[in-house]
Amino acid sequence: MKLIYGIKDRPSFGKNLVFAFQQMIAIMAATLLVPILVSSAGLKCDPAAALFGAGAGTIVYLLFTRFKSPVFLGSSFTFLGALQAVAVQNYGYWGLIIGVAFAGLVYVIIALIIKLVGSAWIKKLLPHVIIGPVLAIIGLSLSGTAANWIMSNGGQHLVGTIVDLNGNVSNNMASDYSLWFVLTGLVTFVAIVLASVKGGKNIRLIPFIVGIGAGLVFAILLTCIGLLTDYKAMQIVDFTPIKECFSPLRFQSFFDYPKFTFIEAIKQGKTEQLNGAAIGNLAVLFVPIAVVELAQHISDHENLSSIVEKDLLEDPGLHNTLLGDGVGSAVGAFFGGCANTTYGESISCVALSKNASTYTILATAVMCMLVSFVSPFVALINMVPKCVMGGACIAMYGFISVSGLQMLKDVDLSDHRNLYPVAAILVIGIGGVTLNFGTNKLTGGALIQITALALAMAVGIIVNYITHSGKNNEADVEEEKPESVVTD
Repeated sequence: MKLIYGIKDRPSFGKNLVFAFQQMIAIMAATLLVPILVSSAGLKCDPAAALFGAGAGTIVYLLFTRFKSPVFLGSSFTFLGALQAVAVQNYGYWGLIIGVAFAGLVYVIIALIIKLVGSAWIKKLLPHVIIGPVLAIIGLSLSGTAANWIMSNGGQHLVGTIVDLNGNVSNNMASDYSLWFVLTGLVTFVAIVLASVKGGKNIRLIPFIVGIGAGLVFAILLTCIGLLTDYKAMQIVDFTPIKECFSPLRFQSFFDYPKFTFIEAIKQGKTEQLNGAAIGNLAVLFVPIAVVELAQHISDHENLSSIVEKDLLEDPGLHNTLLGDGVGSAVGAFFGGCANTTYGESISCVALSKNASTYTILATAVMCMLVSFVSPFVALINMVPKCVMGGACIAMYGFISVSGLQMLKDVDLSDHRNLYPVAAILVIGIGGVTLNFGTNKLTGGALIQITALALAMAVGIIVNYITHSGKNNEADVEEEKPESVVTD
C-alpha cells in the first residue's frame, strides 16, 4: 500500500488535527463502552477517566516503540470479565489497578524473555488451536450481560411478569422486562450492521458510534412520547446526568476533571476483601487473559506491518511493542481502571486514510486526554441507556467470539490431536468449571479460585502438548491397491 504519510512523516498542523479526530472517532465507542460495562457490575468506572487513561497509555506505548508503530491503545474487551469479577468480589479500585498491573507484568516478563531467546517459543506454546477457542469463550461468556441489558435495561432479570408494547403486565417474566428495551437494543444493533455493511467508507469506520447514536436517538424519542403521555414503559432514558451537569450552572458544568481510578482508590482506602489471598486470586484472574491477549497483540502488529510495509515485529521489535502495551495498559488502569490494548479500529483507520504517521497517533492521544475534561460530553455518555449498550454488545461480544473461531479455520479438527484440546477448552470454559481452594470468611466464596477461563487454557495447553509430543500411534493406513491384471 502506497502511504500518503509514512511512520516518521509529519502532516501539517491542520491536517494532523483532522486525522487525529478521525482516529478518535474510530476508537471512542469501544474505549468508552468498557468502563460502562464494568460499572454495571457494581464498581463505578468513569468513561472520561478511561479515555484519559487510553491517551496516556498510548503515549507510553509510543515512547517504548520509539515512535515506530502507529497504533492507538484503547480499553480492552478481553479483560472485561476479569474487571467485572473484581467488582463483584468487592476488591475495589485497588483491585482493578493491581489486577491490570499483573497483566502488564506478564507482558514485561515475556518481552524480556523474547529479548534474550527470541520469539519462536510463543507460537509453540500458544498455537491457534489454543488461542482460537479461548477467545471464543471470552466473547460467549459475556453474552449473558448483553442479553440482560437488552431485556431489562440493566435490571435483574427474573421469572415474574412481562410488560408488553402497550404497557400491559402479564405473568411471565420480571416486571423490569420491557419489549421497548428489546426494540431499542435491536435498533442499535441493526444500525451498527447497516453502517458497517452498507455505509460509505467513512461510515464503515465508525459503525459503533453510528449504532449507539441511532439507538440513543430512538430511545430519546420513545422517552419523550412516554413523558408526554405518562406512559412509563416507554420512558427509557434517564436525563439525570445532563440535569446534574447544568443544575446549578457553574464552571464544572462545562469543564471538570475525570474521576481517576487512583484518586478513587485513595478515597476508598483498602477494602477488607483485598487481602493476600485476594491478590493471589487477582493474579489468577488476569494472568491467563494477558497470555490470550498476547496472540491478539501479535496478529495486530502483523496486520499493521503489512499496511506500512515494514516488519514491526523486527523494528521496533516484538519485545518493545510488548513493553509498550504492558506498561501502557497498567498506566491506563491507573487513571481509568481499564486495561488497554492495541486497537484494530485504529489500524483500519491507518489503512483507509493512508496515514501511518505516529505524530497523528500522538495527537489523537492528546486529544482524548483533553476531551475527557469536557463535562457535557461525559454527561451524555453516562446518559446512554443500558439497552442501547446491550445492542452494541451483540456486535462487540460477537466479534470477540468470531475472531477466535476464525483462528480455527486452518486447524484440522478431524485430527484428534487437535480435536481434544479444542473440546476441552470449549466445554470447561463454557460450562464454567472452576478449581476452588479454601473459603473466604468475608465473602463466603472461594479463598482462591482458578477461573473457568484459566483452567480451560491450562488444560488445553497440557492436552495439546500430550497429543503432539512423542510418537503418533495413529499409523496412516494406505488402502491396498489391487494388482493390475496383465493380459496379452
